[in-house]
Amino acid sequence: MNYRKTAVGVLLAVAVFAVSFSSSSAQNRPRSTAEAVRGHFAGVNKRVLDMAMDFPADKYDFRLKPEMRTFGEVIVHIASGNVYAAKAGRGEKANWDELDPKDYKTKETIVALMQKSISDSEATLKNVPDDAFSKSIEPWVAVMEHSAEHYGLLVAYYRANGLVPPASRPR
Repeated sequence: MNYRKTAVGVLLAVAVFAVSFSSSSAQNRPRSTAEAVRGHFAGVNKRVLDMAMDFPADKYDFRLKPEMRTFGEVIVHIASGNVYAAKAGRGEKANWDELDPKDYKTKETIVALMQKSISDSEATLKNVPDDAFSKSIEPWVAVMEHSAEHYGLLVAYYRANGLVPPASRPR
């Protein structure tokens, strides 16, 4: 009887080790191209959306310089990239700057637009088969790069207003 308890205990320990080893191995494997593209695309969109939601409504018309876009216009421009990605990702004909900032006058409408553009583009991206990324990572990487560049610009809008961007705040 003692032998059986010991054997069961050893088998149980081996099973627990095997499960924990296989799950830690899976966590340490490099992400696939599809996982990386989806993750980075979602990440930059989350940071921009956090800013859109956080930035004071009364400062949405702020410009760093007179010839530059307002904070709100930059968010609309980023959303336009997402709209382009969703359409191009589905194989539709699309233009990058389809959205006119004049159609989005308030923080609420701009945030709603950004949320919808993220939802639509990520739904399209989710439906792209993983193996398609071995052929091309466009339009996703171009839109990601574009959004990340404008994210950096939005940081300047925050700093020029004496504000700390959400991603830079202590947690």
